[in-house]
Amino acid sequence: MTAADTPTGRVAQRQVDKFEQRRRELADAALQTLSELGYARTSLREIAQNSPFSHGVLHYYFRDKVDLITYCVRQYKTECVHRYDDIVAGSTTAEQLSRDFGARLAETMVEDAAMHRLWYDLRAQALFEDSFRSDVLEIDAVLEQMIWRVVRRCADLAGTAPATGSPEAYAMFDGLFQQALLQHLAGAPEAGARLDASARRLLALVVPVG
Repeated sequence: MTAADTPTGRVAQRQVDKFEQRRRELADAALQTLSELGYARTSLREIAQNSPFSHGVLHYYFRDKVDLITYCVRQYKTECVHRYDDIVAGSTTAEQLSRDFGARLAETMVEDAAMHRLWYDLRAQALFEDSFRSDVLEIDAVLEQMIWRVVRRCADLAGTAPATGSPEAYAMFDGLFQQALLQHLAGAPEAGARLDASARRLLALVVPVG
């Protein structure tokens, strides 16, 4: 029997699980406020005022604002890493994958605009805040891998090879996405449709056929 299998060990594990669950709840509340106000305008007190939790509770579970935001960034990574897995797995032709990928990219840009805005805010802040720079770089790498899975699958279905490497492909799709997000936040009603069409055209350039 291991220490974890003893009554004391099980109680300790439940306490850890409960602590982690509360941190996730607090992070969800923080993400909502952060996505609305942005990094610079959000403090622990501001988050407390916009959630069911007190300022003291936030300080109990997180050392400071950076600790909370680092946790939020990691939570964001777990939510976005598999965003296109079903498209990659379910596509039987390059054309189908391109169509579904463009549509999903536009859909998530519109539906989760606040969260994407927060991501770009945090990525920009990482240029100045080295305390969570490594976490932002880790998420950036995960997002790059996510896009590369789409590109590689499209190339496999088309019977060809990608015309670029993974970093270049990610940079191009990320640039398109960020530009479309800015247009959407500025009130452009065609931003989603434009991103859909642009993503398909770019995928055709990254994965040339014939």
